[in-house]
Amino acid sequence: MKRVLNVGGNSKEIPLPSQYDGYEHLLLDIDPKGSPDIVCDARMLETRAPGEFDAVYCSHNLEHYFRHDVRKVLAGFFHVLKADAFAQIVVPDIQEVMKVTVERGLDIDDVLGQSQAGPIKVSDVIYGYGVEIEESGNDFYAHKTGFSQKSLWHALRKAGFAKIFIGSGNLEINALAFKSSPDAATRAQFGLPQD
Repeated sequence: MKRVLNVGGNSKEIPLPSQYDGYEHLLLDIDPKGSPDIVCDARMLETRAPGEFDAVYCSHNLEHYFRHDVRKVLAGFFHVLKADAFAQIVVPDIQEVMKVTVERGLDIDDVLGQSQAGPIKVSDVIYGYGVEIEESGNDFYAHKTGFSQKSLWHALRKAGFAKIFIGSGNLEINALAFKSSPDAATRAQFGLPQD
């Protein structure tokens, strides 16, 4: 059975995308309250055994690290992935957020949109979801960096990923980064173009 490492996913009650149906789902989180399989800071992934996983899924977590630590986190993803594996990373599209904020004439405390958690302000995207930070008292929920498609692509390339597919929509960036060129089955699984 293929294994996916869900980095910073908070709880297994939050479902992974359907592409991971049939994968063994292992949750890694720094916060033990969500009962993760692995309690670990993602900056420490290189201390684990190499090539443990077929995929890493990281949704709205990478922006919680300082810019200089993103290298460590991505190097850790690369380290724990098998040779033919990939990482899927979803982050806020800070470039699009800035554009929409200016176009709509929004202030930092204005609502940018709605999520399952409730209204999301411009400040929540830039600095982290204020309600969660306040209620938890944990500053690791704060956003410490941001990404455009270009900056995320460059960070993934520097980490060693050979083939990167990246796009944006709904004010977020979705990247699939492969250690080698993906096979036809994986391309079909994620709706990627065939070479």
